[in-house]
Amino acid sequence: MRDFVDGTAFNNEQGNRARKLFAAVVLAALDDAIADDKKYGNGPEQIARWARSRDGREVLTCAGIDPNERVVEGLMDFVGRGVRTSVALSREESERRNAAQAEAA
Repeated sequence: MRDFVDGTAFNNEQGNRARKLFAAVVLAALDDAIADDKKYGNGPEQIARWARSRDGREVLTCAGIDPNERVVEGLMDFVGRGVRTSVALSREESERRNAAQAEAA
């Protein structure tokens, strides 16, 4: 029984690591699309094309994200804002956003 529990815990941990790896690929794709948007002006279309492609759907699924049209629209919106993922995920940006929402309310 103990070997089964250890094996299950190991498999779960491996799955979590794989999900994080694919999530990093999604973040890299977002950063690439933001760079394309600043350089060529076609970032949202690029991320939408990628997310709707077979490879993009597979990467999103492996990252634990359901590759539906709502997700594609959210990715396009994120790229359209032009905020890089490292900045958007930082604590300072989160605090700034929350402060702006508090002022607006």
